[in-house]
Amino acid sequence: MGKVTFKEELCKSCGLCVNACPVKILALDKERINAKGYHPVACVAPEKCTGCASCARMCPDVVITVER
Repeated sequence: MGKVTFKEELCKSCGLCVNACPVKILALDKERINAKGYHPVACVAPEKCTGCASCARMCPDVVITVER
């Protein structure tokens, strides 16, 4: 089981991590907006995270940290 965290203030809502997640537990948070005016990514089912780090490798802005 993995733990995924985000530097939400750096997220620019590109969605690359959402598409890269093999278990489809990431989504853009349409309820919130960060300081840059974007909807940050959020983990909708953290208990299902496998710790594969596909999302972190895909992120161009190093917003995501995955712990195993």
